[in-house]
Amino acid sequence: MNRILSPLRKAVDDYGMIEAGDKIAVGVSGGKDSGTLLFALERLRQFYPKSFSLIAVIIDLGTSMNYTPLLEILERNGIPWVQKKTRISELVFDVRKEKNPCSMCAVLRRGALNQTAKEIGANKVALGHHLDDVLETFLLNLIHGGRLGCFQPVTYLDRMDLKVIRPLIYTEEKEIRACVRRLRIPVIENPCPANGNTQRQEMKFLLQTLEQQYPGVRKRIFGAMKRSGLDHW
Repeated sequence: MNRILSPLRKAVDDYGMIEAGDKIAVGVSGGKDSGTLLFALERLRQFYPKSFSLIAVIIDLGTSMNYTPLLEILERNGIPWVQKKTRISELVFDVRKEKNPCSMCAVLRRGALNQTAKEIGANKVALGHHLDDVLETFLLNLIHGGRLGCFQPVTYLDRMDLKVIRPLIYTEEKEIRACVRRLRIPVIENPCPANGNTQRQEMKFLLQTLEQQYPGVRKRIFGAMKRSGLDHW
């Protein structure tokens, strides 16, 4: 966990992600990233100089995912949680029959998460995007969108008066995988038919290939993003 906490705290401090009195809704999907984020923030909460509170928010997409292992560990650790049931999967795959389901699903899922955060009185939403997500999103926008762009470390949603924070942006995915194994954080299998067959997965393979051919290229891309001030980086 220390290998997660160090870059997480640096990201929090660099971008002023947490202030005293914050109530942070952590979007928990059942995957490794959001689970690691939740438990890292809970550990940070115990010694961070600015007092804040957490609540795990689970957006049930209406699939066959069994969240019981996750709920049990939340209960054991005394972490409050709320589960919101939706019909997002049915809408995306059965009603609209989306050719690019990931984009529509992400929009609906974020909307449900943000709305639930407001309902429970949270002023911030924490998402589990890590360093690899940053680089993959940058390449997706460059290759498929023809533009230089990425999500922001901190985003203010003025229509909802919410801030979205991404404390894992300095953390590599391989460190998250190691943390999940060592701490036995439950990871729930995603039954989504589009899982693992996406443009983002293609970018992941591309980055792996580039890193093998040009060692250190991932760090150089990330450094270029920060030095350019791209999207508030």
